[in-house]
Amino acid sequence: MFQSKKDTVYVILAGIFITNAVVAELIGGKLIYVGPYLMSIGILPWPIVFVTTDLINEYFGEKGVKKLSLITASLIAYCFVLLYFALKIPAAKGANLVTDAQFNGVFGQSMWIIVGSITAFMVSQLIDVTIFHFFKNKTGNKMIWLRSTGSTVISQLFDSFIVLGIAFWMTGKMTTETYIASAFTGYFVKLSIAVLLTPLIYLGHSLIEKYIHNK
Repeated sequence: MFQSKKDTVYVILAGIFITNAVVAELIGGKLIYVGPYLMSIGILPWPIVFVTTDLINEYFGEKGVKKLSLITASLIAYCFVLLYFALKIPAAKGANLVTDAQFNGVFGQSMWIIVGSITAFMVSQLIDVTIFHFFKNKTGNKMIWLRSTGSTVISQLFDSFIVLGIAFWMTGKMTTETYIASAFTGYFVKLSIAVLLTPLIYLGHSLIEKYIHNK
């Protein structure tokens, strides 16, 4: 199955990528305050997805990212199907058991978040991989931070507005004013965390290089 060390690296990165993407969908229904502004807590795992995306871009190129993005989107859709049936099946009644209302209150919101996220995810990933390789073609193996941050700056602007637009604005859970403010808040939080995590790109790059080329 694992014919080379690069195969192992791809599986590990894919596992990290998929886990964080799916968890982000499931917890995304909880809104928190960042100062006076609302933000989905589902944003928190995404910077790890960005780091993983950039490392996959570095070692496996556009095809590697696009293939993994399609697999991840399919798995998120699979979660959507499972949640749909879980919401329809009546809960057992009893003391200290989760009720239908409680379950629906948490995961019912995730249904629309998953629809929005799949759309936003595919759009942002295609933008990210295109910009990443544009900078890489210009800079070669230098300036990893530029292609990493540059691709995130553009792709996550689209992601932030698309997911909130479908999950909260179109469903009437947010006014237009709150939607715009929340989208920009989430965008700047994701961007700030992504910038802070830039050293992880270099660390991951170094570890992968040592692992792959260590005889």
